[in-house]
Amino acid sequence: MPELVFFSGTMDCGKSTLALQIEHNRSARGLQGLIFTRDDRAGEGKLSSRLGLVTDAVEVADDQDVYAYVVDQLSQGGRADYVIADEAQFLTPGQIDQLARIVDDLGIDVFAFGITTDFRSKLFPGSQRLVELADRVEVLQVEALCWCGARATHNARTIGGEMVVEGAQVVVGDVNQSDAVGYEVLCRRHHRRRMTAATAHASALSPDVLPIGSA
Repeated sequence: MPELVFFSGTMDCGKSTLALQIEHNRSARGLQGLIFTRDDRAGEGKLSSRLGLVTDAVEVADDQDVYAYVVDQLSQGGRADYVIADEAQFLTPGQIDQLARIVDDLGIDVFAFGITTDFRSKLFPGSQRLVELADRVEVLQVEALCWCGARATHNARTIGGEMVVEGAQVVVGDVNQSDAVGYEVLCRRHHRRRMTAATAHASALSPDVLPIGSA
């Protein structure tokens, strides 16, 4: 039976790499799929991983009907043996409903990939709808790590290395950026304390916390 499967995890845990692997495995068996994405780090109309792999994709607009797009491709003689939707957290709840309709009405497997919560630990509307509708929710087993070595469970937005908790929900960036806006994955404890790798390093170098040797 066709399924809507949601692969979730923090940033930097290999979601896009797995999406590209699924695409490779199925295309190697002669299957043809449609790939949707939104705001990929490599630019418009791209699905990329941090390992350097990249492929073309359909960039989804806010008002696009992805179900209608697939139907149009099929009506023109195209094939769609499966659908991949990367950065699915950026899709609207209505577009997630359309992905479910692709499964139910067209009998096509849909594999959606995305992070569940934003930098404020709030659910993305698209991810929330996926959790509500998906036949399966798979948490990726490649664990991203906090700077402290613990399992990273939260996504943090940083400006100049400092964690911020206010601002628009969607600001495109990447992990380990040194420019104005970046992202970092943290364990819950350090997300709650707003302690990034940069601020932890600064604290370690502070004269207030350095041990004082004897004269």
